[in-house]
Amino acid sequence: MKRKMRNNTLVSAIIAIGVIFFTAVSCDRKQQQEVPTHENYRHISATEAREIMSENPGVIILDVRTIEEHNEFRIEGSTSLPVAEISERAEGVLPDKDAKILVHCLRGMRSKNAANTLLFMGYTNVIDFGGLETWTYEVMRD
Repeated sequence: MKRKMRNNTLVSAIIAIGVIFFTAVSCDRKQQQEVPTHENYRHISATEAREIMSENPGVIILDVRTIEEHNEFRIEGSTSLPVAEISERAEGVLPDKDAKILVHCLRGMRSKNAANTLLFMGYTNVIDFGGLETWTYEVMRD
């Protein structure tokens, strides 16, 4: 009897873990679904982005990774606005829709989605430079 109860408990635990895992994967995929490409979408290299930053001290460097990722390491002067929050918070964080905005994340998928989302929201000067994985310049660490 005890063996049967233990097996039922084990099976229930495995099922619960499976449900949690598949729910987490599903939620992650929803956050990373690709946004359609806007006709004005531009992608540049990290080197080109660094040149723009050097020549334009007022450029907005938008980090669309999570706040935890941003706090771990970031480009000096960057603004954190997680991609999942852009639709709700962009106009408060980025009130000038004509400002030059350089968008990045870690690998390039979130930045592409964020840049396109901003363009569809009416921002006019948004440029994606991909992920920090290709950034060979200085970063700040806490």
